[in-house]
Amino acid sequence: MKRFEAIKTVAGAVKDEIVVSNIGDPSKELFAAGDRKENFYMLGSMGMASSIGLGMALANKRDVIVLDGDGAVTMNLGTLVTIAKEAPDNLKLVILDNGAYGSTGYQRTALSSTTGASIGAIASACGNERVKTVSDAASLEAELKSAITSGKGVIIVAKVDTAHEKFPFIRDKGAAIKERFMASVSNTTRGLYGKKS
Repeated sequence: MKRFEAIKTVAGAVKDEIVVSNIGDPSKELFAAGDRKENFYMLGSMGMASSIGLGMALANKRDVIVLDGDGAVTMNLGTLVTIAKEAPDNLKLVILDNGAYGSTGYQRTALSSTTGASIGAIASACGNERVKTVSDAASLEAELKSAITSGKGVIIVAKVDTAHEKFPFIRDKGAAIKERFMASVSNTTRGLYGKKS
């Protein structure tokens, strides 16, 4: 499936969940698929979407869905260990795995050319108990909805190809995105590790 198809599938499945998207093309595609105030579009800090999503999940009552890339997660593998340690039930990490650094010209990742290696296997080896791999939109939707309905955390590796569509840059400035997003989640935040603030 194309990455935009995967992102549209996630956008179509959300209701009041918080969505954090990786920098560059994934954020532009999420914006095009359905802008909403609960979306946090990263405009910088490659590799940090999963860490930001983990922090949001620990500090918020709502489900948090993260759209991250395989290249970005590889740049910050430590977050997979921390996600396993903290294991928040409200975190749903969707890794869009195209084996390339899409926002910088679609250079192949080292992981994609290493025989027998996969980001899903690494996530499992880090101690994450619920790691699913999907390669079509229907399976992605089913796994995501199952995780939301069951109230369980999950890492979904969505296999996507490098075919992509061109979308314009997000029209809003970073500060405006941040302020709008913070206002949308401020009434559902909690103290660290689930304690009410």
